[in-house]
Amino acid sequence: MRIDLSGKLALVTGASRGIGKAIAVGLVEAGAEVVLMSRDQGRLEALAAELRAGGGLVDIAPCDVSKVQEVTRVVAALPRLDILVNNAGTNLPEPFLEVSEAHFDQIINLNLRAAFFMAQTAVKKMLEADKGGVVINLTSQMGHVGASQRTVYCASKHALEGLTKALAIELAPHIRVNSVAPTFIETDLTRPMLAETQFEQSVLSKIPLGHLGQPQDVASAVVFLVSPAASMITGASLLVDGGWTAQ
Repeated sequence: MRIDLSGKLALVTGASRGIGKAIAVGLVEAGAEVVLMSRDQGRLEALAAELRAGGGLVDIAPCDVSKVQEVTRVVAALPRLDILVNNAGTNLPEPFLEVSEAHFDQIINLNLRAAFFMAQTAVKKMLEADKGGVVINLTSQMGHVGASQRTVYCASKHALEGLTKALAIELAPHIRVNSVAPTFIETDLTRPMLAETQFEQSVLSKIPLGHLGQPQDVASAVVFLVSPAASMITGASLLVDGGWTAQ
Protein backbone atom coordinates (compact mmCIF):
# COMPACT_ATOMS: atom_id res chain seq x y z
CA MET A 1 0.00 0.00 0.00
CA ARG A 2 1.47 3.33 -1.07
CA ILE A 3 0.18 6.35 0.81
CA ASP A 4 -0.09 9.51 -1.28
CA LEU A 5 -0.74 12.78 0.57
CA SER A 6 -0.09 15.03 -2.42
CA GLY A 7 -2.13 18.23 -2.27
CA LYS A 8 -2.48 18.08 1.52
CA LEU A 9 -1.10 20.75 3.86
CA ALA A 10 0.01 19.47 7.26
CA LEU A 11 1.08 21.37 10.37
CA VAL A 12 3.35 19.54 12.82
CA THR A 13 4.06 21.03 16.24
CA GLY A 14 7.26 20.25 18.08
CA ALA A 15 8.75 19.48 14.67
CA SER A 16 12.35 20.55 15.22
CA ARG A 17 13.64 17.22 16.55
CA GLY A 18 12.86 13.72 17.75
CA ILE A 19 9.41 12.31 17.07
CA GLY A 20 8.12 15.55 15.56
CA LYS A 21 10.98 15.67 13.08
CA ALA A 22 10.39 12.05 12.06
CA ILE A 23 6.68 12.74 11.56
CA ALA A 24 7.44 15.76 9.40
CA VAL A 25 9.86 13.73 7.29
CA GLY A 26 7.31 10.94 6.91
CA LEU A 27 4.59 13.34 5.78
CA VAL A 28 6.91 14.99 3.26
CA GLU A 29 7.96 11.60 1.90
CA ALA A 30 4.26 10.78 1.43
CA GLY A 31 3.87 13.93 -0.69
CA ALA A 32 2.32 16.36 1.77
CA GLU A 33 3.29 20.00 2.06
CA VAL A 34 4.40 20.47 5.66
CA VAL A 35 4.59 23.47 7.97
CA LEU A 36 7.15 22.88 10.72
CA MET A 37 6.34 24.53 14.05
CA SER A 38 8.46 24.86 17.20
CA ARG A 39 10.24 27.54 19.23
CA ASP A 40 13.66 26.59 17.81
CA GLN A 41 13.97 28.57 14.59
CA GLY A 42 17.51 27.40 13.91
CA ARG A 43 16.57 23.72 14.00
CA LEU A 44 13.47 24.39 11.91
CA GLU A 45 15.51 26.14 9.23
CA ALA A 46 18.04 23.30 9.14
CA LEU A 47 15.33 20.65 8.79
CA ALA A 48 13.48 22.66 6.16
CA ALA A 49 16.67 23.04 4.10
CA GLU A 50 17.29 19.30 4.33
CA LEU A 51 13.76 18.42 3.20
CA ARG A 52 13.73 21.00 0.40
CA ALA A 53 17.00 19.61 -0.90
CA GLY A 54 15.17 16.32 -1.37
CA GLY A 55 12.32 18.00 -3.23
CA GLY A 56 9.98 18.43 -0.28
CA LEU A 57 7.46 21.24 0.04
CA VAL A 58 8.19 22.75 3.43
CA ASP A 59 7.66 25.98 5.34
CA ILE A 60 8.54 26.92 8.89
CA ALA A 61 6.51 28.62 11.60
CA PRO A 62 8.61 29.54 14.65
CA CYS A 63 6.03 29.72 17.42
CA ASP A 64 5.43 28.97 21.08
CA VAL A 65 2.37 26.71 20.97
CA SER A 66 1.49 27.62 24.56
CA LYS A 67 0.70 31.18 23.41
CA VAL A 68 -2.75 31.07 21.84
CA GLN A 69 -2.45 34.45 20.15
CA GLU A 70 0.76 33.39 18.38
CA VAL A 71 -0.86 30.15 17.26
CA THR A 72 -3.94 31.96 15.99
CA ARG A 73 -1.80 34.38 13.97
CA VAL A 74 0.26 31.61 12.36
CA VAL A 75 -2.70 29.39 11.48
CA ALA A 76 -4.71 32.33 10.12
CA ALA A 77 -1.87 33.07 7.70
CA LEU A 78 -1.93 29.57 6.21
CA PRO A 79 -3.61 29.24 2.82
CA ARG A 80 -5.50 26.17 4.08
CA LEU A 81 -5.01 23.31 6.52
CA ASP A 82 -5.79 19.63 6.01
CA ILE A 83 -3.80 17.90 8.75
CA LEU A 84 -2.77 18.85 12.28
CA VAL A 85 -0.28 16.77 14.25
CA ASN A 86 -0.35 17.91 17.87
CA ASN A 87 3.08 16.63 18.86
CA ALA A 88 4.60 19.23 21.20
CA GLY A 89 4.84 18.01 24.76
CA THR A 90 7.03 17.69 27.84
CA ASN A 91 7.62 15.65 30.98
CA LEU A 92 9.32 16.22 34.33
CA PRO A 93 9.51 12.85 36.10
CA GLU A 94 9.47 13.25 39.88
CA PRO A 95 7.79 11.79 42.96
CA PHE A 96 4.17 12.82 43.49
CA LEU A 97 4.89 14.44 46.86
CA GLU A 98 7.56 16.66 45.30
CA VAL A 99 5.52 18.04 42.40
CA SER A 100 5.41 21.83 42.57
CA GLU A 101 2.68 24.06 41.22
CA ALA A 102 5.18 25.38 38.67
CA HIS A 103 6.00 21.92 37.35
CA PHE A 104 2.33 20.90 37.34
CA ASP A 105 1.42 23.99 35.34
CA GLN A 106 4.34 23.54 32.94
CA ILE A 107 3.30 20.01 31.98
CA ILE A 108 -0.46 20.62 31.87
CA ASN A 109 -0.09 23.89 29.96
CA LEU A 110 1.94 22.31 27.15
CA ASN A 111 0.59 18.76 27.02
CA LEU A 112 -3.09 19.62 27.40
CA ARG A 113 -3.93 23.32 27.28
CA ALA A 114 -1.73 24.11 24.28
CA ALA A 115 -2.90 20.99 22.45
CA PHE A 116 -6.55 21.89 23.10
CA PHE A 117 -6.29 25.41 21.71
CA MET A 118 -4.00 24.34 18.86
CA ALA A 119 -6.67 21.86 17.80
CA GLN A 120 -9.43 24.45 18.21
CA THR A 121 -7.59 26.96 16.03
CA ALA A 122 -6.71 24.34 13.40
CA VAL A 123 -10.23 22.94 13.23
CA LYS A 124 -11.67 26.41 12.63
CA LYS A 125 -9.29 26.74 9.69
CA MET A 126 -10.31 23.34 8.33
CA LEU A 127 -14.01 24.08 8.63
CA GLU A 128 -13.60 27.37 6.78
CA ALA A 129 -12.51 25.45 3.69
CA ASP A 130 -15.27 22.85 4.17
CA LYS A 131 -13.04 20.07 2.82
CA GLY A 132 -12.67 17.99 5.94
CA GLY A 133 -9.43 17.35 7.77
CA VAL A 134 -7.57 15.16 10.24
CA VAL A 135 -6.26 15.87 13.74
CA ILE A 136 -3.69 13.61 15.38
CA ASN A 137 -2.86 14.03 19.06
CA LEU A 138 0.42 12.52 20.22
CA THR A 139 -0.34 11.00 23.58
CA SER A 140 1.55 8.12 25.19
CA GLN A 141 1.12 4.63 26.56
CA MET A 142 0.98 6.62 29.81
CA GLY A 143 -2.38 7.89 28.59
CA HIS A 144 -3.64 4.33 29.09
CA VAL A 145 -1.78 3.14 32.19
CA GLY A 146 -0.13 4.60 35.26
CA ALA A 147 3.52 4.86 36.24
CA SER A 148 5.56 5.91 39.22
CA GLN A 149 6.97 9.47 39.17
CA ARG A 150 4.77 10.38 36.23
CA THR A 151 1.57 11.51 37.93
CA VAL A 152 1.19 14.82 36.10
CA TYR A 153 2.35 13.39 32.77
CA CYS A 154 -0.12 10.51 33.05
CA ALA A 155 -2.89 12.93 34.00
CA SER A 156 -2.17 15.13 30.98
CA LYS A 157 -2.02 12.22 28.53
CA HIS A 158 -5.16 10.54 29.89
CA ALA A 159 -6.90 13.89 29.46
CA LEU A 160 -5.64 14.19 25.90
CA GLU A 161 -7.00 10.72 25.12
CA GLY A 162 -10.37 11.85 26.45
CA LEU A 163 -10.22 15.01 24.38
CA THR A 164 -9.46 12.92 21.29
CA LYS A 165 -12.59 10.81 21.77
CA ALA A 166 -14.82 13.81 22.48
CA LEU A 167 -13.53 15.72 19.45
CA ALA A 168 -13.97 12.70 17.21
CA ILE A 169 -17.66 12.57 18.10
CA GLU A 170 -18.28 16.31 17.94
CA LEU A 171 -16.42 16.92 14.68
CA ALA A 172 -17.69 13.90 12.75
CA PRO A 173 -18.44 13.47 9.91
CA HIS A 174 -16.29 16.35 8.67
CA ILE A 175 -13.03 15.87 10.58
CA ARG A 176 -11.39 12.71 11.88
CA VAL A 177 -9.54 12.83 15.21
CA ASN A 178 -7.24 10.08 16.51
CA SER A 179 -4.31 9.71 18.86
CA VAL A 180 -0.98 7.91 18.57
CA ALA A 181 0.34 6.57 21.87
CA PRO A 182 4.01 5.53 21.85
CA THR A 183 6.09 3.68 24.40
CA PHE A 184 9.61 4.89 25.23
CA ILE A 185 11.09 6.13 21.97
CA GLU A 186 14.82 6.49 21.52
CA THR A 187 15.46 10.22 21.00
CA ASP A 188 17.91 12.88 22.16
CA LEU A 189 15.56 13.64 25.06
CA THR A 190 15.17 10.06 26.30
CA ARG A 191 18.75 8.83 25.81
CA PRO A 192 20.03 10.30 29.10
CA MET A 193 17.34 8.38 31.02
CA LEU A 194 17.87 5.22 29.02
CA ALA A 195 21.63 5.46 29.54
CA GLU A 196 20.98 4.33 33.12
CA THR A 197 21.21 0.55 32.80
CA GLN A 198 18.71 -0.21 35.57
CA PHE A 199 16.10 2.12 34.09
CA GLU A 200 16.62 0.79 30.56
CA GLN A 201 16.28 -2.82 31.72
CA SER A 202 13.12 -1.94 33.64
CA VAL A 203 11.63 -0.38 30.51
CA LEU A 204 12.62 -3.28 28.25
CA SER A 205 11.17 -5.80 30.70
CA LYS A 206 7.73 -4.23 30.15
CA ILE A 207 7.90 -4.28 26.33
CA PRO A 208 7.05 -7.78 25.05
CA LEU A 209 8.68 -7.10 21.68
CA GLY A 210 11.91 -6.60 23.61
CA HIS A 211 13.21 -3.36 22.14
CA LEU A 212 12.73 0.39 22.33
CA GLY A 213 10.71 2.29 19.79
CA GLN A 214 12.25 4.53 17.12
CA PRO A 215 10.86 7.87 15.91
CA GLN A 216 10.08 6.30 12.53
CA ASP A 217 7.76 3.81 14.23
CA VAL A 218 5.61 6.71 15.42
CA ALA A 219 5.87 8.57 12.12
CA SER A 220 4.58 5.54 10.20
CA ALA A 221 1.54 5.32 12.47
CA VAL A 222 0.77 9.01 11.98
CA VAL A 223 1.15 8.88 8.19
CA PHE A 224 -1.25 5.94 8.06
CA LEU A 225 -3.87 7.61 10.28
CA VAL A 226 -3.94 10.86 8.30
CA SER A 227 -4.24 9.01 4.99
CA PRO A 228 -7.34 7.85 3.08
CA ALA A 229 -6.36 4.31 4.11
CA ALA A 230 -7.68 5.20 7.58
CA SER A 231 -10.86 6.91 6.38
CA MET A 232 -13.07 4.82 8.70
CA ILE A 233 -10.94 5.39 11.80
CA THR A 234 -11.82 8.15 14.24
CA GLY A 235 -11.81 8.40 18.03
CA ALA A 236 -9.15 5.70 18.21
CA SER A 237 -5.79 5.47 19.94
CA LEU A 238 -3.09 3.64 17.99
CA LEU A 239 -0.69 2.22 20.55
CA VAL A 240 2.89 2.05 19.29
CA ASP A 241 4.06 0.40 22.48
CA GLY A 242 5.51 -3.00 21.63
CA GLY A 243 2.80 -4.63 23.73
CA TRP A 244 3.37 -2.67 26.97
CA THR A 245 -0.33 -2.04 27.60
CA ALA A 246 -1.44 -5.53 26.49
CA GLN A 247 -0.06 -7.09 29.68
